[in-house]
Amino acid sequence: MKNKNTLTAYLLIGIGLYFLLRQLKLPIFTDFYSWPTILIIIGIALLIYSFQAKDYNSLFSGTLLFGLGIHFHGIKHYGFWIDHWAMYPLIVGTAFLVRYVKTKQGLFPGLILIVLSCIFIFSINIPSWFNWIHDVVDFIDVYWPIVLVVIGIYLLKKKK
Repeated sequence: MKNKNTLTAYLLIGIGLYFLLRQLKLPIFTDFYSWPTILIIIGIALLIYSFQAKDYNSLFSGTLLFGLGIHFHGIKHYGFWIDHWAMYPLIVGTAFLVRYVKTKQGLFPGLILIVLSCIFIFSINIPSWFNWIHDVVDFIDVYWPIVLVVIGIYLLKKKK
């Protein structure tokens, strides 16, 4: 029987260590006294719980929170970190692939998101014969909310 308190225990240990290190004011950890660290801790707790309990439903959310925490921490503290909107689909695509490794679900959306993210992140340095990508990106940048509305209407109208 799985212990239902395992995830809570991992979260309490991680958050407790965070606040303990914050109280001790150790100089090596001063960059980590921020809210992205809480996201990292929650993500790691979900990942550890998923692998330890062999309950892989939390792999996606654990990877997502861990990735977002790392990204926000990187933006704040490292000048070389890529601050581009396409990093978010890259993190989501990575979360799909991590989940796919154990559940065999989510390979296609993960690969699509990662490929699109890489195209958008590196679209600044593309050859001149790919300039049409900038027009497509500008079009998508203006009209992407319509896609969300259409998907929402589809989901409402779809028969179960």
